[in-house]
Amino acid sequence: MRTYEVVTYGCQMNVHDSERIQGVLEAAGYVAAAPGNQADVVVFNTCAVRENADNRLYGNLGHLAPVKGAHPGMQIAVGGCMAQKDRQVVVEKAPWVDVVFGTNNLGSLPVLLERARIQQEAQVEILESLERFPSTLPTRRDSAYAAWVSISVGCNNTCTFCIVPSLRGKEMDRRPGDILAEIQALVAEGVQEITLLGQNVNSYGVEFGDRGAFAKLLRACGDVDGLERVRFTSPHPAAFTDDVIAAMAETPNVMPSLHMPLQSGSDRVLKAMRRSYRSEKFLGILDRVRAAMPHAAITTDIIVGFPGETEEDFQATLDVVRASRFAAAFTFQYSIRPGTPAATMPDQVPREVVQERYERLVDLVGEISWAENKALVGQVVEVMFAEGEGRKDEATSRMSGRARDNRLVHVRVPEEPALRPRPGDFAEVEITYAAPHHLNADAGLISLRRAAGPAAASPRGRQLSIQPRN
Repeated sequence: MRTYEVVTYGCQMNVHDSERIQGVLEAAGYVAAAPGNQADVVVFNTCAVRENADNRLYGNLGHLAPVKGAHPGMQIAVGGCMAQKDRQVVVEKAPWVDVVFGTNNLGSLPVLLERARIQQEAQVEILESLERFPSTLPTRRDSAYAAWVSISVGCNNTCTFCIVPSLRGKEMDRRPGDILAEIQALVAEGVQEITLLGQNVNSYGVEFGDRGAFAKLLRACGDVDGLERVRFTSPHPAAFTDDVIAAMAETPNVMPSLHMPLQSGSDRVLKAMRRSYRSEKFLGILDRVRAAMPHAAITTDIIVGFPGETEEDFQATLDVVRASRFAAAFTFQYSIRPGTPAATMPDQVPREVVQERYERLVDLVGEISWAENKALVGQVVEVMFAEGEGRKDEATSRMSGRARDNRLVHVRVPEEPALRPRPGDFAEVEITYAAPHHLNADAGLISLRRAAGPAAASPRGRQLSIQPRN
């Protein structure tokens, strides 16, 4: 059997697409390469949002050229947003690539690989529009207990820094019944947490004429027996409505975590970005979310150095960050993306100025995140353990998981196998230490609830009482 490896760059949508790529390869008879072994087929699922993704791809392709020369029959495929954007450029820059495929034809990969092998020439196939919704393809998930569920693809926004709409097309929504059927099938397989995915999830339903469809979908998820946790990403502030806040607050299995992209705190820059909201509206949303869910953790995306950004604009961003009290922020230095309106705007900010502002922003975000995490010391939280084991040292044995608000928690766990958590299990723990990007629970487990699994009699699993270890 031929083996494969998939290398993923970019957002959660790309991660979900990679699971579909793995699924179609395995359905065609490929098997995942063992760790440390050279795969017969290496697939790069690419991102086109930031410049460093380009550099990483072509750097890795250059590294693989001699590897491929030493392994007859090895194939390299490039898919995703950069493949959709660059198309023939990929094989011109890296002629040893065998297949280039786009965001709209993931399912074609096995056929393209076979055609490239037989014809001994690169195959480039880029579909301009989606012919088959990705969720109808087979999948190989990285987790047995958590899954992505795509509710829409594409984007109708026209942000001047973003090339995604031209690569993934206009928004297409799935019917609610299809989404819920997929969720129910996943839960039957043992999945306990799902994340609803879309380029702009809260505009879901516009295509079929129901602007309240996303809030209704969240509430419907609350009726799925055995579904413990529901998350979603990413919403757009301009379309974020109070019915969604109410659905989050009133549906027990919808988690109190929200990723709300800010991009800039300057109204002038937001206008230049074509972000159809202003800082006052953004902060108002956060106020209403926290009024409904006082313990919600809110994260964000911020771009530093957008063309024309002044020091005054940047200070406005810092002011909004201070007021927002984000649990975490994904911060990015603006980079020119050919094909976007921002690429040709005047007053591009010098790289050294962008770097200096970026460092100030990162310092502020870290300071706030740390303070927000410190406020949780002494509180009891529910953790769902993730695949794999956390770091170990001589003094403690830890496993890692996520709290309901999506914070990362490293938990001291018993050495006894019968009492030790497994991936997918839930535990109540007391937070004993806070760092800027994680929490520790070193007092041990207060209680442990085993993952139900598809064959369990109760959808909520078995409850074990655990005495904390001294």
